[in-house]
Amino acid sequence: MKNLQFDSTNAICGLTFIALGGFFIYQCLSLELGTALRMGPGYFPLALATILTFLGVVVLGQSTRVQGEPIGPIAVRGMLFILPAPVFFGLTVRGLGFVPSLFFAALIAAFASSRMKPGMAVVLAAAITLFSVVVFSYALGLPFVRFGPWTRL
Repeated sequence: MKNLQFDSTNAICGLTFIALGGFFIYQCLSLELGTALRMGPGYFPLALATILTFLGVVVLGQSTRVQGEPIGPIAVRGMLFILPAPVFFGLTVRGLGFVPSLFFAALIAAFASSRMKPGMAVVLAAAITLFSVVVFSYALGLPFVRFGPWTRL
């Protein structure tokens, strides 16, 4: 008989995926699903939630076959900078406009790395902003307000 291995890290991740997928499946069932040709508002979220649940089952199954590494330290610095960046963008994009909001959101997120220097963070945020403006505003022609009412004197 084989020696049964158990990877608690993968088991926790698998159970988390299954729980989240199950929650979203339950939420999607209250929406109109429609058909594959005429999708309702709940069809695509239900498909994604089903895939998430399936992946959770796969990861949970893997946890019984391989021995993984233990859960490492939680990257608190990363969470403190990555999580607020899109929140800042969402709260300020209408007032500041696309360009300043994206620049500051990228600047905030850049400091998630402890190796990031302030000068390099500014250069990175400017490069991301320039690239995004060129692609989304000019190349794709999306109707973003580049500079909002808070930036006008």
